[in-house]
Amino acid sequence: MPERTGVRRAATAAAAVGATTTIASAAGSLAAAAYFARRVLTPERNRPDDTEILEVRDGTVLLSATPETVVPGRYGLWLNGGRGHVRLGGLTGSDVAEGTVEREVIGVDRGVLRPGGARFNGYYYAGTPESAVGLTTQHVDFQGELGRMPAWLVPSPSGRGSRWAVLVHGRGARREETLRALPALHLAGWTSLVPTYRNDEDVPAGPDGRYNLGLSEWRDLEAAVQHAVDMGAEEVLLLGWSMGGAIVLQFLDRSPLAEVVSRVILDGPVINWGDVLDHHARLHRLPRTVGALSRLMMGRRWGKRFVGVHEAVDVAQTDWVARAEELRHPILLIHSADDEFVPVGPSRQLAQHRPDLVTFEEWRVARHCKEWNTDPQRWDRLVGEFAAHENLGG
Repeated sequence: MPERTGVRRAATAAAAVGATTTIASAAGSLAAAAYFARRVLTPERNRPDDTEILEVRDGTVLLSATPETVVPGRYGLWLNGGRGHVRLGGLTGSDVAEGTVEREVIGVDRGVLRPGGARFNGYYYAGTPESAVGLTTQHVDFQGELGRMPAWLVPSPSGRGSRWAVLVHGRGARREETLRALPALHLAGWTSLVPTYRNDEDVPAGPDGRYNLGLSEWRDLEAAVQHAVDMGAEEVLLLGWSMGGAIVLQFLDRSPLAEVVSRVILDGPVINWGDVLDHHARLHRLPRTVGALSRLMMGRRWGKRFVGVHEAVDVAQTDWVARAEELRHPILLIHSADDEFVPVGPSRQLAQHRPDLVTFEEWRVARHCKEWNTDPQRWDRLVGEFAAHENLGG
């Protein structure tokens, strides 16, 4: 009898340990999922240097080799925490053993180019449309849901006119991301409006200070389009990069002003946030259950307090492969097969589902939203032709 009692006690103790372990594991998964969700939804105010300027030469600069700096094309280099900017051209040399690359220096827009830390990115142009690409620029405000929102207004060659393009930058980006598109749209005769949206720098934050992956930001885009209509726009083109593409798609689905949109251009867009989140969970080696739990927490009322959102972020609503039949606007979709941040798969699938609406142009080599950087002539031609076409209908 004592032996059986001991066995029962041991079994009870083992069960208690097992239960405790299970609870601890569940709590750990919940914490990991909440942390991952918050990382996705929280604006990144501090953008650290990611490149080392090793040597400044005559007409070139020697940089540390990174996955970004070794890619051909035109790029920007932020200096001094973003206060300085340099335009870089193509690769002029590399040393694999030394881990260095040499690139052409096309121009120093501001600041002093010297050895030290810097940040490499796709903003070949910096400043305003006037200072960067020579286009007359008006600084305007429009009334958004959360207050006054600043925007750049670039009139068409003939004045403002009735055809307006509204350009939407991506998550954590600045309005300067859109500068490269303005010359092609201007040449095609469009007035361009480049708005801000909630949680941008120096504009009102959302109620929770978090990104909502387009599910609330579309209302700021609606306010910008309303401003364009109030100023005489009768036809609107929408152009969105990355999360800006997700914002555009939510606007088209939810806003009555979608009827004024005649065409859409998407560059490296988030077609399905679920796919993007899965991709980043894998990159961070998170268990699939943690990634799935993070999406669940974003979209459920009980999970809002864990991830710090004011409104539920229902990722399923952002799956435009599943919702492809709901789309009704002609789309030029540009996406690189080598996009490391937003995988190209959903863009390919959307084009396959809706060949009647989607013109898909696939790039190679270019990293996230850097298609223009690797082949600006092709990008300008495609965007210019699509914008100039007279027979596209909404």
